[in-house]
Amino acid sequence: MTTIKEIGSLCLTDSDGYIINQADWNKINPIFLAVINDVVHTYRTLLQDDLHSIYIRGSIPKGIGIEGVADLDTIAVTKHKPKKQQVKRIKEVEQALTQNHHCVDGIELSVFGKEDILNTTSFSIISFILQTHSICVFGEDLIPRLSRYKANEALANDHLIHLQGQIKNACDDLQDNSDREDIKDCCKWIMKIIVRAGLALVITKENTYTRDLYPAYKRFSEYFPDKESDMRRALEYAITPIIDTNVLLLFLNEFGTWMVSEADKWLQFYNPTRELNMKIV
Repeated sequence: MTTIKEIGSLCLTDSDGYIINQADWNKINPIFLAVINDVVHTYRTLLQDDLHSIYIRGSIPKGIGIEGVADLDTIAVTKHKPKKQQVKRIKEVEQALTQNHHCVDGIELSVFGKEDILNTTSFSIISFILQTHSICVFGEDLIPRLSRYKANEALANDHLIHLQGQIKNACDDLQDNSDREDIKDCCKWIMKIIVRAGLALVITKENTYTRDLYPAYKRFSEYFPDKESDMRRALEYAITPIIDTNVLLLFLNEFGTWMVSEADKWLQFYNPTRELNMKIV
């Protein structure tokens, strides 16, 4: 049985309700410095002169990353729109990087164009993550130029409007899949999405947000106590992914279907026109 540690916190907000970025270079455990340096070197090698800046996000820059458990989530910003070949090559080196660094459970490399990052007229999950959960570790820091964000409908919408498609993609990936590592990656990915979507369902009631899984699960369970055990399973699978595709598919077809139904109710009330990216308020 997975031991769930009661770690993580809700985002702090200022007096106007804007989310405060709690990531800080000084909070990073020195055990992670070697892998961060390796990631920076990898981006610089692959993107060369087109590289604008590099960011890390998640538990590690918040100082709560657990050695051997935490993922190192990173974002590279390019001066021009990234080419498909660049993106393909970057994704190809993720596994090799992870195998070279046992202090993290996984490494995520991603790349986005500067122009897309600076588009601040409507909600952008990447700009949001940079502004509220990331620090710049190389290049010119774009964070001061980004919009500020509140825990509101625009943020919740981004988690809920894609949920049905994400669950379908997960089911498609799991069907007849025998690759153990691929199954575990898919399980971890979709369960994190479900837990965070659970919080999104109650954002407008709580006026608070977190990407940390445990407090997201707790907030959801306060409003949906009859679904607490299901969301706890999603949390357990996100922390310790399983490889039994039959169990995963049954769970996604049952609890996942319920989550999609609740998301649809939310969208019908707050976003009946189904805007993918709502205006920032």
